[in-house]
Formats: sequence, structure tokens, C-alpha cells
Amino acid sequence: MITPELIKLQSDAATKPGAVDAFLAGREFPLVSGMVCTFVYRGDADHVQLRHWVCGLASTQAFTRIDGTDLWQLVLDLPDESRIEYKIEVFRGSFVESIEDPLNPNRAHDPFGANSVLYTRGYERPEWTLPDPDARAGTIIARRDFSPALGRDADVSVYLPARLRANGRYPLLVVHDGGDYLDFSSMRTVLDNLIHRLDMAEVVVALTHPQQRLVEYADDVAHATYIAEELVPRLEQELPLLGEPSGRGLMGASFGGVASFSIARRFPGMFGRLLLQSGSFAFSDIGSSDRGPLFAPAEAMINEFRQNPVAFSERVFVSCGVYESLIYENRSLIPVLQSTGMEIRYVEARDGHNWENWRDRLRDGLSWLLPSPHWQINE
Repeated sequence: MITPELIKLQSDAATKPGAVDAFLAGREFPLVSGMVCTFVYRGDADHVQLRHWVCGLASTQAFTRIDGTDLWQLVLDLPDESRIEYKIEVFRGSFVESIEDPLNPNRAHDPFGANSVLYTRGYERPEWTLPDPDARAGTIIARRDFSPALGRDADVSVYLPARLRANGRYPLLVVHDGGDYLDFSSMRTVLDNLIHRLDMAEVVVALTHPQQRLVEYADDVAHATYIAEELVPRLEQELPLLGEPSGRGLMGASFGGVASFSIARRFPGMFGRLLLQSGSFAFSDIGSSDRGPLFAPAEAMINEFRQNPVAFSERVFVSCGVYESLIYENRSLIPVLQSTGMEIRYVEARDGHNWENWRDRLRDGLSWLLPSPHWQINE
């Protein structure tokens, strides 16, 4: 399919020098008109394709060259309020180059680099994820303590709210992959803003940094012991924390969601608040999950929970993107969680398995799990 404006360009290119330059000038790419999204690439190539991470569509889609030009185009129909990360793959002979879209300045970053981003009609980055000069900045303190359970030093970044008072009592939230949440999900800015706006309680946040993530997070007893019997008691001894289940939370995305689920199950009743984002909740009690051997401990845990669902927390917030391959597992987990009597809130978004999806869902989760008491203290 080719859009009317590109049909006109194809006609103009044959008779008007500079028609392609004129077409590109002043336009934002990809072109979005309603649900019709047009990706454009300019350059010599044997073949061009889009690489995206939208479960349900073929992971690559071929561009078509516009006759008489070095311009390539691809049209996709995508729903409103979608956010799509992608790259463009350019083939020249036997060489393939995977690049960010040169015509699109929008980028999203993650531990592996950067992707281009398409925003369809209706998507807007939440303004509470952007720096607010009126919001008081919390403090982040780096600490390193030896963990007998892990047999190594463990690094933690501790966020302290701006108005931390020695005579106060604060909830504690333990965040898996804390460094990635800080770097790629604007976690510090989000906390400052939500606390400032009274969207959530003032909270102390322990942002953890794994060393062997896929081992430690996969229902690992050593990691669970470190969090529940070493880190949390140490922080509760040193800081003015509530020290009760309703004031203790666990949080994580992807395998970090598995780790949070695992710890709460191993220490039932200790953590009254869970925030699980796009959890890798593979199960194989019905057929095979096809997730591979690294998922085996997590699969066994979820299989067991599905067979014997028992409450282990008070409130559980779950979010997932509808464009993720994990959407099936997350949707399937919700009725099982609800059957235990725990309070469950579930949110979906037209996004994928990425840090900005998780960023955009933080207010929904944090404001429900750790609401502000809406009091003010004169200083």
C-alpha cells in the first residue's frame, strides 16, 4: 500500500528536480494519519526492512522502493495510543546494517543501546515523568554490604525522600534492577514528582543491582534470603521505616517481576505490596512454555502456584504491554491471583517489553500500592 502523498511524490520525482528533498523538508517521520503509519527511509539499498517488537505481527516487514527515487516506504495500520520501538535494517549485497531511523529523532534507551520510537495518535509521554523544578529532589546514597546468603558484596542505591524526618515512619520499597529503573525509566524523577504531588506516600526505596541476574532472579533461595533476612532488616534497623507488611513492597520488571513474586512467596505475609511489570511468568503445567532452560526454576514456581494458589501478600499490581509475547502469561496469572483473596489491580498498555512502558505505568502502580496520606507538615 502507498499513501496518496507518496503517489504524488512518485509522480513529481519524474519531472521536478529536488522533489524528494522538498517532500522530506518540514515533515515528521514516521508519518501518522489516523491509524495509518508510514515509515520512510532514504538511501541506496538492495532491500530495506523494519525490525520491531510487536507480538502478533511478523517481526520484520519489507519496505517498497518508490519508483524513480532512493526513497523507501512501508505502511502499517496501528491502533491509537500505541508506542512502538523499532530499527531499520538495510541490506547491501551480503552486508546488513541495523540502524536507528535517520528521519526520526525520537529514541528510547535500554541496557543494549537505543531504538527509534513511533508514537501513534493519542500517545503522550506522561508529564509526571519529566523533571519538575518545583519538586524537591530526594537523595540517593550508594552502599555496599557483604551478604552471607549471596557470598559476595551486594550493591544497593537507597533513595531517601526530600523531607525524611527521624521521627517519621516510612514505607520501604525494594526494586529489582534498580540501576536500570534509574537509567531508563526516570525512576528518581518519577519518585520526586509523585511524592511532591501527593500521588504517593513518601517512601524509602532500595534499588538493587544484581550480578547474575538470570540466576538470582529465577526463584533463587539465596537471593530471597538476602532481600528478606539481610537487606530489609538492616534498613529497618538503620532508617525510620514502618516495619510492617503494609509498609514493605517488592517491585520488578520482566525477570525482576519473577524475583519479586518469588521472594513474597517464600516469605508469605512479610511484603504486603507487590508491583509486577511484564513478569516472565512462564508456566508449563499445560504443554511446554518454549522459554528455554533459564526459565525452568521460574516455570516450576508458577506451575506450583497455579496448582495451589495461596495468598502471600495484600495488594498486587500487575502491568503488561499488549504487544509483548508475555501478555498471555500475565493475563493468565490474574484470575489465579484473584482466587487467593489478595487485592489485585491489572493494567495493560499498547506498548512492548521495554523500560519506557514500565516507566509510564509507575504512577498507576505506586499511587495504588503506596497512596499518600495527604497530610502536610509545616517545617
